[in-house]
Amino acid sequence: MQRFIDTITHVFTAGGQHIGGLPFSDEDTSMETLSHCSSLSDLNSAGGVIIADDAAQEDFQYKLRGYIDSTVDKSAKTRQGALDGLKTAMATRVLYEFISERRMTITDSIERCLKKGKGDEQSAAASLACMLCIQLGSGMESEEVLKTLKPLLASILADTSAGIQARQAVAKSLGLCTLVAEDDILDVQTTMERLESLFVRSYTRGDGTRPAVSPQNSLLHTDALLSWALLLTICTASQIREVLCKHLPKLPSLLESENVKMRIAAGETIALLFELARDMDADFEFEDGEALCDKLSALATDCTKHRTKVDRRKQRSVFRDVLRAVEEGDFQSETIRFGTERMTIDSWSRKRMYDAFREFVGTGMNYHLQANEFIRDVFELGPMLADSATLKTMKVSRFKRHLYNSAAFKARTKARNKFRDKRVDVGEF
Repeated sequence: MQRFIDTITHVFTAGGQHIGGLPFSDEDTSMETLSHCSSLSDLNSAGGVIIADDAAQEDFQYKLRGYIDSTVDKSAKTRQGALDGLKTAMATRVLYEFISERRMTITDSIERCLKKGKGDEQSAAASLACMLCIQLGSGMESEEVLKTLKPLLASILADTSAGIQARQAVAKSLGLCTLVAEDDILDVQTTMERLESLFVRSYTRGDGTRPAVSPQNSLLHTDALLSWALLLTICTASQIREVLCKHLPKLPSLLESENVKMRIAAGETIALLFELARDMDADFEFEDGEALCDKLSALATDCTKHRTKVDRRKQRSVFRDVLRAVEEGDFQSETIRFGTERMTIDSWSRKRMYDAFREFVGTGMNYHLQANEFIRDVFELGPMLADSATLKTMKVSRFKRHLYNSAAFKARTKARNKFRDKRVDVGEF
């Protein structure tokens, strides 16, 4: 029987494939490797997987250090690539310890690129500043980052000679960085006023005429409005009352914008304001509520042919929800699933926050919901689950699973074929 046991422990891969960093051939025999193949369901016992992940983690950090060094390169293209590389890394992993040790260096690099860079480089630097705050979370470290970078961000935002894309990126970043790192409500209000100074330029004038706004400036005003709405979610009751008096009568004029993104941003901001107003006063009524509902209803059923089908479909979907929010105070809840957990988006405030984080984190949002303590605190998800905290480092890639399964299958098939071969001397078993 020993011969059969020896035979079945062989692990093969065609052409000397590498599994977990080790080369294998038809002559290789490894009981340890077989244990990896047979216990994929128990990652803690798959020592080779952890070793491979440790090596990958070391290589990953080496690349990050290279990106940080390249942010001071003479080439603008190289600097921008390094900034984008760091942002992508921060969006896909939680790197608090690594980043915390290099916070000042990264902040200095962002500051330098914002000062000396142009256009795309400034955009990349502004976005990285936001990801840096998301990684560091709420506290002294992110406060120091914002304190250093806010004057530059505010200057670019107000500079009409700066590139529109850079100003858009700054508008987005300034809002979310303020949400994460600013602890003084008066400073929050100052940032809101900076953002407000942009989108009010799209309001209808006092005489009823519409200002001429270029498509690029319309996108800038849209991003400023969305960041401003994000900060509304952390305003005091007195600030919200002031905003309701000042902006709610004027925001409906943005529903007539030629830009579909502006129309949708205005509609969602109006729904958010109604929600915040009713949180303070359940009997809140808007003086021009009937006219507003007529506009929202028209947008919810818009069939204008000069607009694309995609724009019309998206607009109708959003404005059905906005109309329901204004008329009935209702919100169409949405469930977000990540790992073994789920989160319900059950209000316009929560939706605005989720959309803002997702815009920066992108496809890494589900991972950050599992493993980023700050984002979990924002959405009241409680402590990290044990399996969520280690998910990224313990997960076996699909390709690696394929190699393990192939090796196990070949070993099992060859062993069984030999066992069934009539030429095998049964007496030897």
